[in-house]
Amino acid sequence: MTRQIQHLVSTKIPHRPFYRHLYVQVILAIIVGILLGHFWPAIGIAMKPFGDGFIKLVKMIITPVIFLTIVSGITGMSNMKSMGRVAGKAMAYFLTFSTLALIIGLVIGNLVQPGAGLNATVESLDAKDIAEVATYAQKARDSAAIVTDSEVSIVWLVQLVMKGVVYIIADVIPNTLFSGFVEGKILQVLFVAVLFGTALAAAGPRGKPVIDLVNALVAPVFKLIGYLMKAAPIGAFGAMAFTIGKFGIGALVKLGFLIGTFYVTSLLFVLVILGAVCRYNGFSILALIRYIKDELLLILGTSSSESALPMLIEKMERAGAKKSVVGLVIPTGYSFNLDGTNIYMTLATLFIAQAFNIPLTFGEQIGILVLAMLFSKGAAGVTGSGFITLAATLTAVPSIPIEGMALILGIDRFMSECRSLTNFSGNAVACIVVAAWEKQLDRDKLHAALSGKIPNIPGTEVTESA
Repeated sequence: MTRQIQHLVSTKIPHRPFYRHLYVQVILAIIVGILLGHFWPAIGIAMKPFGDGFIKLVKMIITPVIFLTIVSGITGMSNMKSMGRVAGKAMAYFLTFSTLALIIGLVIGNLVQPGAGLNATVESLDAKDIAEVATYAQKARDSAAIVTDSEVSIVWLVQLVMKGVVYIIADVIPNTLFSGFVEGKILQVLFVAVLFGTALAAAGPRGKPVIDLVNALVAPVFKLIGYLMKAAPIGAFGAMAFTIGKFGIGALVKLGFLIGTFYVTSLLFVLVILGAVCRYNGFSILALIRYIKDELLLILGTSSSESALPMLIEKMERAGAKKSVVGLVIPTGYSFNLDGTNIYMTLATLFIAQAFNIPLTFGEQIGILVLAMLFSKGAAGVTGSGFITLAATLTAVPSIPIEGMALILGIDRFMSECRSLTNFSGNAVACIVVAAWEKQLDRDKLHAALSGKIPNIPGTEVTESA
């Protein structure tokens, strides 16, 4: 065990009353929000600005955190070739587990058949819901290269995949040096940070003053995160009060079987699939969940994994993953490693088909899997992005009426919570695993962090072992 870790472990963790812990405050805020939204729905709906305001505060700091983390990590690398290896291993991990999540969604959807027996028709759906679904469909058409007038075939699928890949690559390149920061596009900020960090590292002594400035900015930015997290209970309260006030607990009862199927499937994916990956790499998924419990509860309240992104970066560094690995894996994972979204995509598609009594052949289901994989890439951790991604998939599958999304419109906020929780957990696992593969993981620090021996106070400076 290094001297630094011995110092961290020996540091006395300050005793705080239970109500001062962030996770306790967030739990209480969620409970109060549920009660307010249920008994006084109009007031609950009026609390929406508190949730939106908190997410805006977090989004304000996301791009600086990503930029500084990546640049600081790259300039601290002794071998620039390792950056390419990290990116390659991360993408291999993302592709493997994204595909597995999509397959699991298909398998569970076929076995459980949550939509069977609903006997839905387009005429029986609420006109207002159909109109709202139409807006999601238009957003999907505006944000992806979609063919809507062709039957599903191998040639059509290949053409669509090629268009999608080109679109994703083109979208990574910003219009200006700062447009990614202004528009909050994580992949564009990642692209600029990698280029800038590489150029700084290649500049030698002339780049040292800028490198020192970047490293000096890291500590106050993470301190700012600690300040922002003090408002997390308010954000969780506002978002939960709005959700219950607008959609009501009745929506949960109406489609409880679908919700339960999705939640149980996602939970098993995290505990069994990701749990096996964690065990193989020498740590426990349950210990990791305990370690990130504050962030998971925050996501439960706000229904957005993006709200916890800065804290995840901080905690992964604190758990022993090198800054260069964290800076590459976490931001790209938020676009390419969306396990919860992938499970939802195939499961929800089958649900709608079953509800409308539309049989799908094996070939059609494989086509849906490929489409879902394509359209899920680039879906950020913003609330509702999974619904837009589902709209993109259904728009490209003529046999399933996109109006069927009206069936699940009322419960999407509750589904979004599960998607975000699963996505977040998957990215935490991915970061540690890729760091372990690249031998950029301090295992002593990891086990000390997961066992609670290292003080875990948001906003405190994170340093790396030499």
